Formats: sequence, structure tokens, C-alpha cells
Amino acid sequence: MIIQSPEEAPPAKKPPWLRIQFPSQTSYFSVSSLLERHNLNTICRSARCPNISECWSQKTATFLILGNVCTRACAFCAVKKGRPGPPPADEPAAVAEAAASLNLSYVVVTSVTRDDLPDGGASRFVETIEALRKRIPGVKIEVLIPDFGGDESALLRVVHASPDVLNHNLETTEDLYPKINRSAAGYARSLDVLRRAKAGGAVTKSGLMIGLGETEEALPRTLADLRGAGCELLTIGQYLRPSPEHAPVVRYYSPEEFDGLKRQALGLGFLAVESGPLVRSSFHAHQLFASLRGRRQDAACAT
Repeated sequence: MIIQSPEEAPPAKKPPWLRIQFPSQTSYFSVSSLLERHNLNTICRSARCPNISECWSQKTATFLILGNVCTRACAFCAVKKGRPGPPPADEPAAVAEAAASLNLSYVVVTSVTRDDLPDGGASRFVETIEALRKRIPGVKIEVLIPDFGGDESALLRVVHASPDVLNHNLETTEDLYPKINRSAAGYARSLDVLRRAKAGGAVTKSGLMIGLGETEEALPRTLADLRGAGCELLTIGQYLRPSPEHAPVVRYYSPEEFDGLKRQALGLGFLAVESGPLVRSSFHAHQLFASLRGRRQDAACAT
């Protein structure tokens, strides 16, 4: 299936700081074997994450629930698109068992978008949170959720399950939404997801990809929109084209520019920001959460 992409720009040359080493550590392959044994999917593999080598070598992974086929066709994403089958019934227990086997104390769970399900898959997130807490007492859980089609009751079902962090990616600037096969209304809907989750008591997080053609004016406005929605944690990373069928990279940002964006976001009031060329939504997620807790403790001590 050919994915509609933004207008083609002259291909940018990939800079040296984006070179990725192939995994050689035994722990990488042990994680791969464990996931296959439990018949589990990860966003690391499905989305062709550039950090898969580092994360799996450190025996951590981001679990992908609700199967591995997405009902949407975003022009930047490598996850398979199409008509998915029923979600595997044993997913929650399998995720919990695999997380326990990896000795994880901080678990990140995301999903494909399932517009074909009545609640968008919200109940499966709840079941997975419950299974993890039952199997690993004291575990910290971050969920990276879709927008559930704007269904507030579905969103609140997940919020009320009390994940430690509720993440929903805004992805890019408002003007680029139609160009990446996102509805024009999707930008406001995603901000509303974060706003409602925050109002429900969740610690909220979001992520941006840059390099798709955003303008100098639009990016600061997007950061301000996220803060206006109450978002506390933020990741900013370089968009990398998964294949020639996907949206092209318009620009590669330097590490120094990512540092500048981090300073800008912190200046707007974000409590913790991870910004860099290879940063992804769940990259160093436990460290970002720990940074948030540290800042909150420091603020409490200062009062």
C-alpha cells in the first residue's frame, strides 16, 4: 500500500550523528527470544525504532498491544496498516509475564490505533495495567495511547486505571497534519486528550517529531499549545523516513538545535524534556519520570 506523503523535497543527506550500530550484545537477542516466546509485539520492532539496539541490549522494551496492525495510515509511521483481527486474548498476562522476566520496574505500553473497536482498545489498556500491577508489585507504568477517536469515556477509563504517566503524541505542527494523513481536526483532538487526561489527575506526556517541514513560527506555537493543555513531560526527536513510501525528511536538525529546543520547552514550563536526534516517545522514559519526581520533590522542599 502506498502511503500519501507530503510534497517531495530534495532528499536531505543523513548526518553522521544518526549512524546506528547493529546490536552485538547477548542481552539484545535474549529479549528478542523472550518476546517471540510470549508472542508479543513491540513498537521498537514494528515502528523500526533506531534505539532498538540500545534498549534491548539493556533488557527493556516498549510493549505494543492490540495486535500489530493499525487502522490508520499515517505517512510517517512504519507500523503495518490494514484491517486487524481480534486482539489476542492473552496479551495482558503475556505482557506482565514478559515484563517480570525482564525485571522491569518501569513498563511502557503502547498500541496500534484500533478504530474498529467500540472503545478504541481502552479496555485492553486497563486490563494490561491491572495485569502488570498484579504480577509486579510496585511497578511504575507509562501508557502511550491513541486518541480513541475522541471518545471521552474511553479515555477516562484509562485515566481512572491510574497509570503513572499518560502519554499521547501530538507528533507534529498543526499545519502539517493534513500532509501526514492526519485529519485537520486531529491536532485539536490530541490536545484535548492531554487536557482531559490532566484534568482527570494524570501526569501527562507528549512527543514531537521534527524534520517533516515545520516552520520556525509553527514549532514554538506547538510547544505553547502543549503547555496550554497542561502537558508536563515532553520528548522531541528527529523524524527518520522508514521507507521511500513514507513522508520524506525535509531537514535534519543538529544536536545543538535539539538542545536549544529543550531549553525553550523548559522555559515554557515543561517539568522534564528529553530532546535529541534519536529521542523517541519511550526513550529513557524511566529517567524522564524520575526527573519529574525529583523536580516535584525539590519544589515541595522549597515551600
